[in-house]
Amino acid sequence: TLKRGEILGFAGLMGAGRTEVARAIFGADPVDSGEIYVKGTIAHIRSPGDAVKNSIGYLSEDRKRYGLTLSMDVETNIVLAAFKRYLGPLGVVQSSRTRTTGEQYVKSLSIKTPSLQQRAKNLSGGNQQKVVIAKWLTADTDILIMDEPTRGIDVGAKSEIYRLLNDLAHQGKAIIMISSELP
Repeated sequence: TLKRGEILGFAGLMGAGRTEVARAIFGADPVDSGEIYVKGTIAHIRSPGDAVKNSIGYLSEDRKRYGLTLSMDVETNIVLAAFKRYLGPLGVVQSSRTRTTGEQYVKSLSIKTPSLQQRAKNLSGGNQQKVVIAKWLTADTDILIMDEPTRGIDVGAKSEIYRLLNDLAHQGKAIIMISSELP
């Protein structure tokens, strides 16, 4: 059971099934048994799209493969999960709105990038992770599943990610954090 404003930890060694549970909740893998409830109502999640409709975001342990579009810029990556909201009447992207959102998250999450047009592949691991977090915050998900959010980033960035997780919980986000770093 996960409550609003709470960080629920899934700890254990690699291969223990933590990621598989998270991917099943997110609809990326099939569910063998059990039920998922969101806000007291059964949620029928058969795909990641269904999970997003139920306000669930998933930050993969492999951010480069599943979290980011490395060849695209920071701004595009930040708005990607909520892209339809940035389309104008004729399906044209409202770039002033995407820029405003990108600037907001670069500032609030302290993403170190020379510009919003910087390609995601050129950022440090910690800043790439912050871009992935910004993407799910832009999608306004209430539940965030973070699989190994501090893997492959330096000690300073780890501290920033932990602070950010606490800030998000204080803002009312419900977070499942999967980690093999037991401390």
